[in-house]
Amino acid sequence: MPAPLKATVMNVAVKNTILIFGALFPIVNPLGGMPIFLSVTREYSSADRGKLARRISLNSFLLLVVSLLVGTHILSFFGISLPVVQVGGGLIVVSTGWTMLNWKPDEERTQTIERQRARKNMMDQAFYPLTLPLTVGPGSISVAITLGANFPRHAGMNLDAIVAAVIGAVATALTVWICYGFAERLARLIGETGMGVIMRLSSFLLVCIGVQIIWNGVSALVKSL
Repeated sequence: MPAPLKATVMNVAVKNTILIFGALFPIVNPLGGMPIFLSVTREYSSADRGKLARRISLNSFLLLVVSLLVGTHILSFFGISLPVVQVGGGLIVVSTGWTMLNWKPDEERTQTIERQRARKNMMDQAFYPLTLPLTVGPGSISVAITLGANFPRHAGMNLDAIVAAVIGAVATALTVWICYGFAERLARLIGETGMGVIMRLSSFLLVCIGVQIIWNGVSALVKSL
C-alpha cells in the first residue's frame, strides 16, 4: 500500500474510532449499568461476578463488532428493519426491569436454593440477559448498525472501517469490564439499604428506557406508513 494511501487510511480509522467510542459509550453506559448488574447478580459470589464481568465484556465486544461491520447485511437478509429491532428489544428491557422492580427478598432457605441455582446457570445468563439487553441493548445495536452503515467506503478492502470497529468495540468493552469489575466495591461503600434504593430506582429507569425504545421504534414504523 502506498504511503499516502496508508496515512489516509490510518487518519480515517482514528477519526472513526473516536466517533464509534464517543457514540457507543453514553448508550452502553456501563457506569449506569453497575447497580443493575449488581441487582441481577445479587445471588452470586465475588469470584462469580468477576467471571461474569469478563464474559459480559467479551460478549459486548463481539456484539458491537458484528453490529458495526455486518449488522445491516444481517437485518437485510432476514428482512428486519431497525424500528422492529427497537420494539422487540424494548419489550425485553421492559420485562426485565419490571421483574427486578417487583422482586422481593425471600426466606433464608429459599435464598440458599436460589444461590445454588444461580451458580449452576451463571454462564447461561452471561449473554442473556446480562449482555443482551442489559449491557448492549437495542439502542446500542441500532447506533452501531447505523454507524457501520455510514462508514466511508474505499475501493478494495475497507481496512479503516475494520480497524475502527475493532478498536472502538474493544475500548467500549473494556469500560464494561472495569465498571462491572468494581461494582461490588460500590455496593460495599453504599451499604445494603443504599443498594436496595438504587436497585429500585435502576429497575424503574430500566422500565422507562424500555418504553422509550419501544416508542422510538413505533414512531419510526408509523412514519414509514
